[in-house]
Amino acid sequence: MPGYIEDRWTKTGPVDPETKKTTRVQTELYGKCKRYRVCGIPGVRKRSFDRKADAEAWKTKVQSDLMRGEFVDHRDGNVTLAEYVATDYWPTKTGDPLTLQTVETRINRRILPYLGTQRMNAIKVPQLRKYLADLDERYGPTTIIESWGTLSSILQAAVDDERIPRNPCLAKTVKPPSRPERKARAWSRDRVVAVRNALDDRFRVMVDLGVGAGLRQGEVLGLSLDDVGDGVLYVRRQVRVVRNRLVFSLPKGGKTRTVPLPKYLSERIAEHAERFPPVAVTLPWTDPAPPENAKQAAERAPQTHRLLIVGERQQGALRRSVFNEGPWKRALVEAGVIPPPEPRVPQPRRADGSRVRPNTKHAAAPDDGFHALRHTFASVQLDARESVVSVSKWLGHSDPSITLKIYAHMMPEADGRGRAAMDAWFAGDS
Repeated sequence: MPGYIEDRWTKTGPVDPETKKTTRVQTELYGKCKRYRVCGIPGVRKRSFDRKADAEAWKTKVQSDLMRGEFVDHRDGNVTLAEYVATDYWPTKTGDPLTLQTVETRINRRILPYLGTQRMNAIKVPQLRKYLADLDERYGPTTIIESWGTLSSILQAAVDDERIPRNPCLAKTVKPPSRPERKARAWSRDRVVAVRNALDDRFRVMVDLGVGAGLRQGEVLGLSLDDVGDGVLYVRRQVRVVRNRLVFSLPKGGKTRTVPLPKYLSERIAEHAERFPPVAVTLPWTDPAPPENAKQAAERAPQTHRLLIVGERQQGALRRSVFNEGPWKRALVEAGVIPPPEPRVPQPRRADGSRVRPNTKHAAAPDDGFHALRHTFASVQLDARESVVSVSKWLGHSDPSITLKIYAHMMPEADGRGRAAMDAWFAGDS
């Protein structure tokens, strides 16, 4: 393998007439730099050392790594994490706009403030332990796990870009916390009815669609009267927020699907459409950003659909945040699911004499959001012994194993049959 070690302090001098041996003379660099430099390895930059033994060891390692195709020059990682993200990692990221927005926020708020000034080649296990400890003081396990996954993706990209030799997030001695187990909880029929009755009339069909068809909230908000067929509901789009603007996009996972349409649900949709005629709403498709080329212009071309659910003023699609913090929370309070908010406390006037509007903040309800209706749909279907494959298809899961993982505890006699079987087995001994 090519490669040699150069002595930068001395060079070959004249032959000594007495010993007949070549002498060494000092160069202009004598005492001004590291003495020994590894040179002559194709594709590898020269590197200097103070001790010859260190130069020999590095040369041997580089030659060995090159033979295995694993050589990474340590100096290529001599940029900060923030610089690498800005110049190499983020400009090449593509994908779903909302996912990219989520990842960008995660990087800017929960990664770069802690590790952004660190050199890539200096991020090791000790730095990662401190990073996890810092996050643990501020965030819950789920947020930490998501941040850790994004950081690992960045460092793995740096490995692939040959900036660093290995991804320290894969070390066995440093791990994020375990994800807390949260079982999906279905609502009772009484609770569903109570919350539905507490909603404004124009929003009650949303509960019907969540419980009766298992639709996600964004899919309910994107449902058109044209998606209602004879005995079937076509789930073709959702409404979501990207960069604070509403857009249409495919349902989660990028897949459309059909769901059986019970007679009662068909009748309630028809009643709703008669009382609150569908409104034609035009929104960009997937990404609200101005297109930069013809391909993007075609992909993001606005679409118009006659939506069943619109805002209270019927001016366009309904934002889920507006619904969740307004009509939905008020209905939960009226139904007794969550406590009423604290009374408004008058605020002092501003310096200019204007009044400060007091805020009404409802209690958090992480287990009683709109998604609880989807859990209820799944529980009713599984309790009726509908096949997991069918329920998975109706819910829009990519694989039935996902449905089992989320809803296995809802299946009828999930542990009762097992106990009965063991009782029968032991009874055979008597």
